Amino acid sequence: MTVQSPYLRDGAAIYRQSFAIIRAEIDLAGFSEDEADIVVRMVHACGSTEAARCIEFGGGLVAAARTALSQGAPILCDSEMVAHGVTRARLPAGNAVVCTLRDASVPALAARLGTTRSAAALELWTGQLAGAVVAIGNAPTALFHLLEMLDSGAAKPAAILGIPVGFVGAAESKDALAADSRGVPYLVVRGRIGGSAMAAAAVNALARAGL
Repeated sequence: MTVQSPYLRDGAAIYRQSFAIIRAEIDLAGFSEDEADIVVRMVHACGSTEAARCIEFGGGLVAAARTALSQGAPILCDSEMVAHGVTRARLPAGNAVVCTLRDASVPALAARLGTTRSAAALELWTGQLAGAVVAIGNAPTALFHLLEMLDSGAAKPAAILGIPVGFVGAAESKDALAADSRGVPYLVVRGRIGGSAMAAAAVNALARAGL
């Protein structure tokens, strides 16, 4: 019979210890206090302290996103995984969490536009994009298409969380956002890393200050 070694069972204690370890192991000197809290939550979500070196804020992202959320702005997500990762209880104004990827019109729209379904689904955001908080945590094509929409005159969101993951286009899409965010405050995770868990963690941290 195998004897199980002792392990921590208290959920709250696990969170406290996790955050303490993260803060001890990463350099937060380049971030404001509010940004640092968001970085800690994102690192906690992905399990890699190395990710902190890749996180970049621009244009007063924290203040812009929190103001928008407090005023009831919707959260527009590129994937169901991001949307389901948002903790509704943390949202300050009962904010709508929207993912249009499963809309019945998306496959035909993607075929007509010659792009992925993830990118085409953003076309259905048109009426909600102005002043929204955008969270892209899956598809690089979605982030590229969002920039194309803005270049074509689409209404500007309040903030863009550009955190797609992958080996094709992820790094490039985030570089494109950081190089020219079209005047929109942004958060990116440079390179190939990212993902729905990190994007949702960022939204949750922005929705309510503190760990």
